[in-house]
Amino acid sequence: MKVRARPYNLKLRLMVLAGVLGACGVVLVGRAAQMQLLNKDFYQHQGDQRFLREVPIPTSRGMIMDRNGEPLAVSTPVESVWANPKELLKHADRIPELAQALGIPQDVLAESIAQRSDKEFVFLRRRINPDDAAEVVKRGIPGVYKQREFRRFYPHGEVMAHVLGFTNIDDHGQEGLELAFDSWLTGKPGAQRVIRDRRGHIVENVDLIRAAEPGKDITLSIDRRIQYLAYRELKAALIESGAASGSVVVIDVPTGEILAMVNQPAYNPNSREASSPGAHRNRAVTDVVEPGSVMKPFTVAAALEAGLDPNTIVQTSPGWMMLGKYRISDVHDHGAVDLTHLLSTSSNIGAAKLGLGMTSEHLFDVLNRFGYGESSQSGFPGESSGVMAPPATWGQVRRGSISYGMGLSVTPLQLAQSYAALANRGVLMPPTFIKGGKGEGRQAMDPNISHNILNMLESVTQPGGTAQKAAITGYHVAGKTGTARTASGGGYTKRYVSVFAGVVPLDRPKFATVVVINNPRGRDYYGGLVSAPVFHNIMDGSLRLMDVPPDHVEQWYASNAPEAAVKADGL
Repeated sequence: MKVRARPYNLKLRLMVLAGVLGACGVVLVGRAAQMQLLNKDFYQHQGDQRFLREVPIPTSRGMIMDRNGEPLAVSTPVESVWANPKELLKHADRIPELAQALGIPQDVLAESIAQRSDKEFVFLRRRINPDDAAEVVKRGIPGVYKQREFRRFYPHGEVMAHVLGFTNIDDHGQEGLELAFDSWLTGKPGAQRVIRDRRGHIVENVDLIRAAEPGKDITLSIDRRIQYLAYRELKAALIESGAASGSVVVIDVPTGEILAMVNQPAYNPNSREASSPGAHRNRAVTDVVEPGSVMKPFTVAAALEAGLDPNTIVQTSPGWMMLGKYRISDVHDHGAVDLTHLLSTSSNIGAAKLGLGMTSEHLFDVLNRFGYGESSQSGFPGESSGVMAPPATWGQVRRGSISYGMGLSVTPLQLAQSYAALANRGVLMPPTFIKGGKGEGRQAMDPNISHNILNMLESVTQPGGTAQKAAITGYHVAGKTGTARTASGGGYTKRYVSVFAGVVPLDRPKFATVVVINNPRGRDYYGGLVSAPVFHNIMDGSLRLMDVPPDHVEQWYASNAPEAAVKADGL
């Protein structure tokens, strides 16, 4: 029996096929509607995660300039090469090529990438020449990219090192004024949203999230010309004397602005890796010394304030005396001296007798009013307040020794500030590193007493004084030498610190300058022979640079008369 085949129903089959296709279409449309309408945010986020990125917009650090607008610290654009370890490890065969291009040992690079295999970002080389970074990226190694950064550059190198300090690899201040004003100098990076392709290249900028704000500039009170003079002369003095270290501070008397501050040994902030960390500190602010005889003017000032007359006679014979169980002495027996000659001959005996003739509280009060024993509030990181014990702890020995500059410790900045106050008619100005940053001064001493002290100190630089090498032709110079043994382990060593502090010109004081040289190893170690010539050289140049007119006109004319006569003969 034959089975008859069912007739072929084309229409039915077409209807079934159309139904199936229609159902599929409905499902697809429904799915599309679900994705585009109901779950739009979710899928948009997933897509953005793969291609949309928020990238930072780097910004430069503010520039630091000297008082005349000369750049002292600038930020230059550089590039940093980075990698996505997850992506790079998929092409591990190209790590040797990458290591060669970066100049990094292959095993070091491979280990660094492997240790961060779960990360999506790692720096390979930072802050390199943009052309070098472009050459690395141009090789097309998957997962390797570059980004713009900024690097700090210091045009004057070690001349400005201790004032400016330096920044770290992330461009944040680590020392000096870079640290003190870090928040002011640091810019605020911007951000923008971009679309990257699968190779990480930006194909479209979507929108700006936040504009970059560059750091603010700072104009310092430092004059780079005077700074260079001070640097050159201090370095030459250390070489000549074989000294271990030294500092120079120059202050503008009327304003308290710091015009120069240098230290030796120095370092180059552009390649500081080769220097020792100890060389980074600003000795003029952070280190203290027992100042020696440069403190005697303040002892004399305290005596005048206590009622003594400038013509008071102090007997210093026979040139030595016992201070408790200690014997103190002068270089020579100066006999009976008035207060001016006490300073010009730098008599320890005379100063000690003045100190013993007043109360500890009075002497402490005068020194404290001139800024000793407390911070100068310059704002410099790590500034020392010096060391001066409370007067209640002073016995006769301490009061006598402090009178001639032993038994207390000060910074070079404190010395310069106090001498500037003497020259400023007794007004102590807070020192500042910012041009126009003049603070509120306070009256530390009666103007007449300060004026008298300053006139007495002129004799120190004149014939018969201990600092004749500090004299400057055509200018009245006041100053004081200091030579003291360095303290160590509760006693004193055979090493010396040589100091000179001075003011010029006396008619209208402009500069107060302190020179401190530690442990000179030559035959000469007195402040008048080691530090005073440095003062002379720095101030002689600075007076000319700043166009300060001579105040000792007769001397100036006399010194220039031969030159004028030669010119006249030539005519």
